[in-house]
Amino acid sequence: MIAETPKPPYYAVIFTTLRTENNEGYKDMSDRMVELARKQEGFLGIESARDGLGITVSYWQDLDAIKSWKHNLEHTAAREEGRKKWYAEYKLRIAKVDHDYDFARD
Repeated sequence: MIAETPKPPYYAVIFTTLRTENNEGYKDMSDRMVELARKQEGFLGIESARDGLGITVSYWQDLDAIKSWKHNLEHTAAREEGRKKWYAEYKLRIAKVDHDYDFARD
C-alpha cells in the first residue's frame, strides 16, 4: 500500500537491508516496530517491499520526530537484535521530501 503523506516538506527514512537466513522472530518484531512507529509523534506513514533486497521507507514530520524514534528504547533493542540475528547488511538514509506528485487509475 502507498502511504498517504501530507504536502511537502516532510522527511523520508529509507532503510535498505540484506537479510541473513535467520527468520526466527523477525515478522513479529517487524510488525511490532510498525505498530510502535505508528504511535510515535510525527509519524506519517510507511511503505515496504522485499525481493531479496528489502526497502522500507518511513515518513516523518520533521527531524526531531526521527530522532525521537531512533532513541525509543524498544526500537533500540530491536535494532540491536536485528544486527545480531536478521541483517547481514543495511544502510539507512534520511532525505527531505521537497516535492511529490501522484497518479491513480480510476
